[in-house]
Amino acid sequence: MASDTASLLKLFLPDFILEYFEFKGVIVDDETFNIELEEINSPPSEWEGIKVLSKGFFSEIVIQDFPIRGHKVFLHIRRRRWLNTETSKVIYRNWTLVEKGTLMTGELAAFLKEINRYSPE
Repeated sequence: MASDTASLLKLFLPDFILEYFEFKGVIVDDETFNIELEEINSPPSEWEGIKVLSKGFFSEIVIQDFPIRGHKVFLHIRRRRWLNTETSKVIYRNWTLVEKGTLMTGELAAFLKEINRYSPE
């Protein structure tokens, strides 16, 4: 992601989000900004030592965020899933663990609560 784009996104999204998600694009119309985010292919540290293989994404979820300049803002999020090659089970990042281990604003806590609401199963 270009540094200008990253700098601009940091004004609208918590830095935390950009650590775990890649900005894929934005679709703008007269009333809305639709920001597309995709979880990066970086397995969580709690899986260190386990051989995992990226297996694509769960279905996209859409979360409404704070309005920007009179436009509704929707975050279109694609969460990644991995295959534990030892057990053949699909695994994914536990956002509750991320939340507990992070000092965060109320806004970020609300985001994590919302994203964790959608069960990928």
